[in-house]
Amino acid sequence: MFVANDVRPHPPSGPPRWYWHRYNRVVGYRLAEGFGRLPRRWRLALARRVGALALRRMPKEGAAVRATLATITGASGVQLDALTRRAFQDFAACFSDLVTTNRRPAERLLDYVGSVSESPILGDAIGVVSVTAHVGNWEMAGRLLAGRTRRRTHVVVAPEAVAGLERWVRRDGDGVRFVVRGPVSVGVELVAALRRGEVVALQGDRAIGTQGDLLIPFFGRPAPFPLGPFILARAARVPVVAAFCLLEADDRYTVRIAPPVTVERGEEAEAARQWVSVLEGVVREYPTQWFNFFDVWNPFGR
Repeated sequence: MFVANDVRPHPPSGPPRWYWHRYNRVVGYRLAEGFGRLPRRWRLALARRVGALALRRMPKEGAAVRATLATITGASGVQLDALTRRAFQDFAACFSDLVTTNRRPAERLLDYVGSVSESPILGDAIGVVSVTAHVGNWEMAGRLLAGRTRRRTHVVVAPEAVAGLERWVRRDGDGVRFVVRGPVSVGVELVAALRRGEVVALQGDRAIGTQGDLLIPFFGRPAPFPLGPFILARAARVPVVAAFCLLEADDRYTVRIAPPVTVERGEEAEAARQWVSVLEGVVREYPTQWFNFFDVWNPFGR
């Protein structure tokens, strides 16, 4: 039986494949990049039309998003249909910015930002583990963080499932370096970077199917979350800071930075619980900008 505040290891499984769909191809990125020649207002309007069309072409993902939004918001019927459509439209808008706006220098990104919350920790000389999620424009959050702290930022990513997409989503430069998750040596390298006062950015909302995942209550139901970011922060003796880049109604972004969390030995699970609590609050406020198109409570189909 799952107790409300319980956190348990999540048993291992096969390689997760939630990030794959048949439209995740180079041709789609090239098309989106071509739209970048349009004024941004027109580009985003066109992207949202494409997003609404994608909902019709992706019934499995649409059903998963609909079920997630029902849990998050309690909506049903016509209201839930509208929220589901909005989620696909919001994703299309952020994706459009990903392959155009996000590839510009950090100082140009500020043209699309309405506000950035202040965080004293970012001005310190110590390293920081920045944890974000697939909410809003998370890629922009990493580049803005690098520009704001003026410290090298190492963005940890999963191996790309489709060859050739790196030029759009993983461009090194402007203080950002992408690191593919994998060998133990990568962890050693990241600890060293943190101890030099640099930033390591990781996604904290997708389990990886190993013993490093924990079941944590999320909107009243246990869901698996990765423990790795908090183990890394404890090993390097640096704080964890949650950061989000959220698209507002005026199509400008709000960068929200949460207070830092210190992770002591043996308290990694508690730090993960705190992270999930912050994430739940953001997702509750921006439900159509949490871009996970699968069952987040059972990502591996158990």
